[in-house]
Amino acid sequence: MAGAFPAWAQPKAESRAQSEYPVATDARIEQSGETVRLTMMLSASVAVDAWVQAAPDRVIVELPSTNFQIQPSAKRSAGFVSGYRYGLFTADKARIIIDLAHPAAIVRAEVKTVRGGFGELTIELKKTARADFLAEAGKVLKPAPAIPAPAPTKTAGETRRTIVIDPGHGGIDPGATVAAIAEKAVVLAFGKALKEQLEANGRYRIVMTRDDDRFVSLGDRVQIGRGEQADLFISIHADSLTQAQEVRGATVYTRSERATDAEAARLAAKENEADAVAGLETSEELQDVAGILMDLARRETRTFTGVFARNLVEKLGGSIKMHKIPLRSARFWVLSAPDVPSVLIELGYMSSPKDAELLNSPEWRGKAVTAVSAAIDDYFARERASVGKAAESRN
Repeated sequence: MAGAFPAWAQPKAESRAQSEYPVATDARIEQSGETVRLTMMLSASVAVDAWVQAAPDRVIVELPSTNFQIQPSAKRSAGFVSGYRYGLFTADKARIIIDLAHPAAIVRAEVKTVRGGFGELTIELKKTARADFLAEAGKVLKPAPAIPAPAPTKTAGETRRTIVIDPGHGGIDPGATVAAIAEKAVVLAFGKALKEQLEANGRYRIVMTRDDDRFVSLGDRVQIGRGEQADLFISIHADSLTQAQEVRGATVYTRSERATDAEAARLAAKENEADAVAGLETSEELQDVAGILMDLARRETRTFTGVFARNLVEKLGGSIKMHKIPLRSARFWVLSAPDVPSVLIELGYMSSPKDAELLNSPEWRGKAVTAVSAAIDDYFARERASVGKAAESRN
């Protein structure tokens, strides 16, 4: 019966400490003719599964949760393999995703036990015709997994406002990576600090879409917000530009069908690819009851979102450096809940040396967290005031 419930509502799998996972080291990738071989040493022999996926073309390798201790300087491409990445996918699975510049067939995908009980992972690929590649990809339709996430914890009689904090990316999806620093780690640290500060005053009930280094699909992030009946949904990210290191500052984004500018459209397109980065074949769909009531909910939600977003820009602007266009909008999937006011904060640009330094500074993080917390307090104070005025007008 577990399949009858959305993934976010299923019990959270027990997490083992990373020290208990098999460790992967000594990654090597090499080309020989039309063959490319990727190998890794493992601290134990484990089961492995692999399949190909088209559009984009890649090989997906799945194995039990693994602690990847691969040197950042390790070679990542060879021949028709343009790169590979790895990380946790669910509580009990890890993935290696190999990006292909040319269609390839899996010749070998195995873990061989070697002396001392260690394992040697070998993924051997060979160039193939596109027709054969597409035929193979069509045979293997992997269903989207039920990714464990926090079960709803709102109890009857709960009067505190519920805020969902959504640290972007995670697990096999590192987000932007600059000088071996991954966006997923930066935003998780910020999300935890914001949670701690908000919980300290006792006025809010805080739910995080992830509180460790695991992957959560975009659809599950949206459904966590809806399932928890959130009063606010705040997604945390940090951008990166390859050719504009001088661009700096934080930006607040809301959702709209049409982007405010090309930069907002670029960012939304990049963030909406998070599921594809992890090897999921999904599309943006929200199953809602159509009709005038849902349309009214969306309009009301957009109004509340706009009020909070403007207030957030004001509070952040008083504490940290903001982008020259601090409030933007685009079609962000993660902000698509029709009944939850939702914003996405880009804390800064990891591609900017100055921003990158600040993003990893506890002092800067504290200022930014305090500003976001103040914006939340102000938003709900205004809401209470407007409710009070409405009640007076009825008397």
